[in-house]
Amino acid sequence: MHMQVMIYSPARTATQQGSGKVGKWKINFVSTQKWENPLMGWTSTGDPYANVGDAGLAFDTEEAAKAFAEKYGWDYVVRKRHTPLLKVCYSSLEQYSIGRTD
Repeated sequence: MHMQVMIYSPARTATQQGSGKVGKWKINFVSTQKWENPLMGWTSTGDPYANVGDAGLAFDTEEAAKAFAEKYGWDYVVRKRHTPLLKVCYSSLEQYSIGRTD
């Protein structure tokens, strides 16, 4: 049985200001065995690895994550890191502040 995994670098959350966890790479298992529980409406899975990636398969580099997947014979897909299109330097916006008298 070949496991399929996705290697990715999680995006910074909207409330995260620092760079503490930015740049880490994670492995998540791709699970196709999902169904909706008719009683509660929850999504259920028969795959025991479905939530393992969230628990702690984190790596410092993309290459380390790939090497780990290859070591265990997992097929992997790498989702490249999203880079922002525009970087704003907020200190330069001070010249446009309201009520400024120069």
